[in-house]
Amino acid sequence: MPVSEKTYRQLALEDFEGQWELHCGKLVQKPGMSYEHGHLTNRLVLWLGRQLDEDEYTVRSNHARTRTSGSYYLPDVCVVPMALVRPHRGERGLEFYDASLPLVVEVWSPSTGDYDLNEKLREYQRRGDSEIWLIHPYDRTLTAWRRQPDGSYAESLFTSGIVEPVALPNVTIDLDRFFD
Repeated sequence: MPVSEKTYRQLALEDFEGQWELHCGKLVQKPGMSYEHGHLTNRLVLWLGRQLDEDEYTVRSNHARTRTSGSYYLPDVCVVPMALVRPHRGERGLEFYDASLPLVVEVWSPSTGDYDLNEKLREYQRRGDSEIWLIHPYDRTLTAWRRQPDGSYAESLFTSGIVEPVALPNVTIDLDRFFD
């Protein structure tokens, strides 16, 4: 039996540590992640946070959800414009965004890699997020899907060097240092 959005939001707030997602009416719980997953997630949050203007953007890790077509996803990392955050300050509800975001990131894990790539990526693209990254900690790669003017996505694979998110001016990630 499908779970309603209202029921999902209540569950996600009451069992926040459960890290629940809602995929097409079905509850999905994010499993525990590896050391490397946590290390790179935290490292990316710190690197982005140091480079972004805190009056313009906030960086969320396993907290802010994206919503599309009644589904809610919990990205490992996402960058949210403060213009989307400010109207909801003081609310007691679940933090989620319908609007497209400048950057949404999943870090590959054996337990979620297929789901992130086969389900969540498609939904992030349907939402129109500007850039979507899949970081693979063991292959030491970053795959970026960047939204094009016609709404399609161009895929690029990075194995070293500097990566610059297209929607975040003056932000760079040095992959050689990032993966060390």
